Amino acid sequence: MITKKDTNKARLQRHKRVRAKISGTAMRPRLCVYRSNANITAQVIDDEQGVTLVSATTTEKDFTEYGGNKEAARKIGKTIAERALAKGIEEVVFDRGGYLYHGRVQELAEGAREGGLKF
Repeated sequence: MITKKDTNKARLQRHKRVRAKISGTAMRPRLCVYRSNANITAQVIDDEQGVTLVSATTTEKDFTEYGGNKEAARKIGKTIAERALAKGIEEVVFDRGGYLYHGRVQELAEGAREGGLKF
């Protein structure tokens, strides 16, 4: 019998391994990325308090383009950087969520760096 690997299960295991080492603080919160086939989401999270400080996603009303490509990911990176800087957050820890640092995840990170976040 041919069985197909559950790629999301493998990603969640990688994410668990990363989360054991990375944690966001009030001084340096965690920039967490989630990506689906059609959208991408980024959150800046303070893990000590357990709260989301800032978020940006392609499913917001003012985002009208298709959210599953590199251009959209870069725009979300710039948006999350603007919103974080408005709240006084300049440095973050990047959490790629178990995804490879490639493609849309890399574009989001570069967009956030262009927007002024340091990580």
